[in-house]
Amino acid sequence: MRTVVDRLTSGRRPTFSVEFFPPRDEADEAILWRSIRELEPLDPAYVSITYGAGGTSREGTIRNIARVATDTTLVPMAHLTAVDHAVAELRHVIGHFAAVGVRNILALRGDPPGNPMGEWVAHPRGLTYAEELVRLVRELGDFCVGVSAFPYGHPRSTDLETDTHYLVRKLDAGADFAIAQLFFEADDFLRLRDRVAAAGSDALMLPGIMPLTTPRTWRKTIELSGATPPRWLVERLEPLSDDPKAFRAEGLDVITELCEQLLAEGVPELHFYTFNRSKATRELVDRLGLRAPRTQAAVTGA
Repeated sequence: MRTVVDRLTSGRRPTFSVEFFPPRDEADEAILWRSIRELEPLDPAYVSITYGAGGTSREGTIRNIARVATDTTLVPMAHLTAVDHAVAELRHVIGHFAAVGVRNILALRGDPPGNPMGEWVAHPRGLTYAEELVRLVRELGDFCVGVSAFPYGHPRSTDLETDTHYLVRKLDAGADFAIAQLFFEADDFLRLRDRVAAAGSDALMLPGIMPLTTPRTWRKTIELSGATPPRWLVERLEPLSDDPKAFRAEGLDVITELCEQLLAEGVPELHFYTFNRSKATRELVDRLGLRAPRTQAAVTGA
């Protein structure tokens, strides 16, 4: 089972996946691969590596996702964006992914380089929408394709109805699943899932989860969600900002509670953003009982 959909519909539920970003230098690469090796025995459903704006980290993505495909037991998923790429370049990258055994691609339009909210300018020989990239990937091989989703609506969408319309268009173009950007409460994701189902799509909807271990990850969650956090959550975390140990403990409790609510609602998989570290993800996997059965048996000696 080398595709995301195969892994998530095989009956082994619930499960989890992890996301990394390409390393900037050799030291970062060593940290990345230490984390990959620490998470490999937990048997995540798949592992993804992001793709920088304008292809700035393209080589790191290609090199490391190829290594995941060839040197580990993990199922790899490569991110791909249309930013500053001609269609010919995109075809080349997709072909390379196929050649090294990567069958899963997260197809993203991507943000303008330097300013995520800046004006989007398509490459003169490129693509304008993620929907077009989904179709291109589908045309070029037997890929499993994912897209992004936004529980509070894409920052450029005028309302949730419009945002849902464009998400369903990406799914109808050939995407098999969508990974939701960060959110604060389980209901925020579940309402997104309901909107997509009501629009007639049965594609898998997966929640993106960031372990809250530091004030930095808290601020990043607020930034990436594009929404104001609920008062109850601010009151739990903000008073602990100057106490790293207490903040980490409370932050992981918050995320554990969120994940438990999602799993209780039948969510098949949790997609963890790792910041290229494994410790918090491993703790959450243990708390939530998401280790693969074979891994549990190996640990207990059964």
